[in-house]
Amino acid sequence: MSTDFAGDVRWGILGAANIARAQFLPGLREAGGGRAVLVASREGSRAEAFARNHGVERGVEGYDAVVESPDVDAVYVALPNSHHARWTQRALEAGKAVLCEKPLCVGSIQTAAVVETAGSTGSLLWESFVFPFQAQHKRLLDLLAAGAIGEVRELVSVFYFHLSRSEDIRLSEELGGGALADVGCYPIALAQQVLSTRDLSADDVVGFSTGNGVVETEAVAIVHYGRQRLVLGCGFERAYDTFTRVLGTDGQIHLTNPFHPGPGDSLVLLRGGEVTVEHPTVDARSFTAALRHIHSVVRGEQAPAHLASESSVNTARTLEVVAQACSA
Repeated sequence: MSTDFAGDVRWGILGAANIARAQFLPGLREAGGGRAVLVASREGSRAEAFARNHGVERGVEGYDAVVESPDVDAVYVALPNSHHARWTQRALEAGKAVLCEKPLCVGSIQTAAVVETAGSTGSLLWESFVFPFQAQHKRLLDLLAAGAIGEVRELVSVFYFHLSRSEDIRLSEELGGGALADVGCYPIALAQQVLSTRDLSADDVVGFSTGNGVVETEAVAIVHYGRQRLVLGCGFERAYDTFTRVLGTDGQIHLTNPFHPGPGDSLVLLRGGEVTVEHPTVDARSFTAALRHIHSVVRGEQAPAHLASESSVNTARTLEVVAQACSA
């Protein structure tokens, strides 16, 4: 796609989903440098209402209208998981930059195919794990690189929230739902950043899950990476909780919310009997830093970072092995 323009990056949104309303659009407004020009739904009336109520310039029926529009520079894919691969590939083939909700696809085979499409077309692709762009995460990596807690041995990370609706796409196997795909993927993605991860076999993972007879609604797992391990928990049946600890030979780092931190969230370093509390996050919205970066890249002002090609396939493969262990 062309990067020889100044001005706003024009976004098209696929799906009138809650994540677009509650996270993407507020982050877009805070980031600046971009605007939402189109939102598409299967029903034109729903898209029009979403656009009218949430500050998008126009609502349209059908996802093709966004993907094929010459007035769209970048596409945010906020569809059910089972639809990610098809429409992300369509957008990439149309020359759009793409930010696709996590997980990028259902399974590692689809994920690898979509990443390959990004490579062959030269289009930009990000999976919507936005935490690597945030100041808190950069501070965490700096502390680990400086040996602040010695050698990292364990990552203990959870993502829970209470899903009150009995009719929800997260509870549909056909649409690629389940607790692991929806929120368990976050600790797995974080492990790619802070542990020396590698390809896993079934012997490397111990897991357990409970469910509704269709998908798992809660899961816990221990993932062994040689001398390091990830201990994760996730689910839909308790209050919001993302508390995470990184444990090393000389200390620990605690994060109240490593995935979607706000200014009130903390990074706490514990070492040698001393406790240091920091609040690195400045942006009010977790999507803001990622969108600010994407705008800069699309305009040709900055080299891309944290592309899907760097970690999405490994995350998808790990998610598959963990899911198999939890269902055994």
